[in-house]
Amino acid sequence: MKTTRRLSSGALAVAVLLGLGGCSGMSARDRDTAIGAGVGAVGGSALTGGSATGTVGGAVVGGYIGHELRK
Repeated sequence: MKTTRRLSSGALAVAVLLGLGGCSGMSARDRDTAIGAGVGAVGGSALTGGSATGTVGGAVVGGYIGHELRK
């Protein structure tokens, strides 16, 4: 159990670092859109109990809000 948790934590850390590295060439507006989509997806998933529709809907709404934030 501890080995699986340690492996999962390491994989998550690598994924986060790679994701942050991929954002280095983005404009501020693109970054806000991506962050909004991520936060919206997590929120939509949490509110709907992990429903795929809720997750995608949350990502769409969050991405739109993030995109329009700096207008």
